[in-house]
Amino acid sequence: MKISRPFLNLACLCILLPALLLIRDAGSQELPVDTEDSASSLGFSATQSAEIADFINQMAARHGLGKQELETTFTKVRRSKRAIKLVLPAPPGKPKNWQAYRDRFVEPIRIRAGVAFWDNFEQDLDKAEKEFGVPAEIIVGIIGVESIYGRHVGSFRVLDVLTTLAFDYPDLPKRDARMAFFRSELEQALLFARESKVDPLSLRGSYAGAIGWPQFMPGSIRRFGIDYDGDNKIDLRKSPQDAIGSVANYLVQHGWRRGDPTVFPVSVAAVNPERLEMLINQGLEAKLDLRDLVSDGVQTRFSVPRDLKYGLIDLQNGEDPTEYWLATNNFFAITKYNRSYFYAMSVVELGKAVRTARNPAATASQ
Repeated sequence: MKISRPFLNLACLCILLPALLLIRDAGSQELPVDTEDSASSLGFSATQSAEIADFINQMAARHGLGKQELETTFTKVRRSKRAIKLVLPAPPGKPKNWQAYRDRFVEPIRIRAGVAFWDNFEQDLDKAEKEFGVPAEIIVGIIGVESIYGRHVGSFRVLDVLTTLAFDYPDLPKRDARMAFFRSELEQALLFARESKVDPLSLRGSYAGAIGWPQFMPGSIRRFGIDYDGDNKIDLRKSPQDAIGSVANYLVQHGWRRGDPTVFPVSVAAVNPERLEMLINQGLEAKLDLRDLVSDGVQTRFSVPRDLKYGLIDLQNGEDPTEYWLATNNFFAITKYNRSYFYAMSVVELGKAVRTARNPAATASQ
């Protein structure tokens, strides 16, 4: 798959659809119904209501969920116009700017909250690092970017947004594929609720249905979520320990390798422009040999392991010079959380900043 310069796109659909795009904190009150929506249909058209009815029949037949119970649940599901608006592509604007993006996430509030989080859950982070081989700072970076350590976990009812996006996705490219994705996640949300013995209408999350401290989509909770606090249940909404273990497990399941680094800064001034474009467009995967990259003119600034594969990534800075980095499989494992160079680098940078703020003397001696 050829990917041209990935960057954060608010409309991007990935496995997790991370919650760094959340609007407000979770609340306990019911969300208001949009006044221009029909109270009788809760906003869905007759055709969409018929499709939802078919979905209910399929869930009952395929998974043994009670049809009458599902019908009762879906009479309370509301079409979310806000979710529809928020998945629309951002209008053309300023050029991509890594430093501006970085400043949104590697900033004092997140760093201070990250230090407190690390201090409070040091034993759990150490346990995860030893068990999975994922450094504490990477786990801290992801949870900080996703939800500011549980502060912003989303206030949308998950069933509202998943049903809306499954049956009323905007008329955009790849609409059918995206509707299929959300329909699958709606199915997973109902199964997760049954397994967790919770009311599916009680689930809250992002405008795309991502849940909890690490902002996992329902399907990812069921596939990669783990019980890490020993209470015999997976609860990413209320258990930071479960979030820590689940993030580490997710990364390992998506290619994280114990002991490998993530990125190294490089200079590409000596690389032929056409060759540079080809090197960058290798997809979200480390598959280039360092020897070949050096032969092409890539110049490393630090000692770089020669036995690893790399990908060359570009972090554009608007009118300022673009930054170039060599990325390992561990960096690309982070992009499986969100298919964005900017996102993965912000995780790395936030984790590093929290580590430095927590123990500046140790960092300075390294």
